[in-house]
Amino acid sequence: MSDSSKGTAVVTGASRGIGAVYADQARLEAVSGRLTRETGRSVTPLPADLSNKVDIANVEKTLRNDPIITMLVNNAGTASIAPLLNADVEKMTEMIALNITALTRLTYAVAPAFVQRGTGTIINIASVVGLSPETLNGVYGASKAYVLALSHSLQHELADKGLRIQAVLPGATATELWALAGLPYQNLPASIVMSPEDMVDAALVGLDRGELVTIPALHDADEWTRFEAARRALSQRFGNSVPAPRYGTGVRASA
Repeated sequence: MSDSSKGTAVVTGASRGIGAVYADQARLEAVSGRLTRETGRSVTPLPADLSNKVDIANVEKTLRNDPIITMLVNNAGTASIAPLLNADVEKMTEMIALNITALTRLTYAVAPAFVQRGTGTIINIASVVGLSPETLNGVYGASKAYVLALSHSLQHELADKGLRIQAVLPGATATELWALAGLPYQNLPASIVMSPEDMVDAALVGLDRGELVTIPALHDADEWTRFEAARRALSQRFGNSVPAPRYGTGVRASA
């Protein structure tokens, strides 16, 4: 949790950057002290293992009841590079619990409070693999596709109630997430790895510009604009009472 003159932001997984699963008290205190020295802002660590029901309930309570909270950054998550046949299903279930279930619970805790106040910001850290699930582990890609879809829905339902919603889709970023997933980022081509500082700076500019989806590594913004326009146009053509002619089923007579 960090203070500013404009309110308080709750950032999950803040001690290790993107991909933090759990951080001990000593590390949180070290990070909060550094941030206070560098920014002059008050930083209060809130130790929590978001896979633990008691811990996540405590964070939910804070989000629901603390009126000075103005922003939630759903950043905590984990990843995998293992192909399906080599992946441990228990680890995949744990990833779903953190990347999807915890994020959803925290969002559901804070959204009603923001709506009641008529203001608030929710930033969900997704990933470019949410658009390219073939790139890494399929469950990881699917979990990030969920984050993107949820963000679209939140924007649709809550934007007119004073809330700002942003989904951030990082590409390869120089954090411990890669090592935890089984492939240190140092083993990737340097040309595709972005520093976390650059990624966050770009994401904050995107937030200021009102972007619903921010992809820091995508240089041609028109590519996303065209993709999103095509997706929305396609979604308007799904409502038909009969199957497409290509399936050759014919049209059944109504009773």
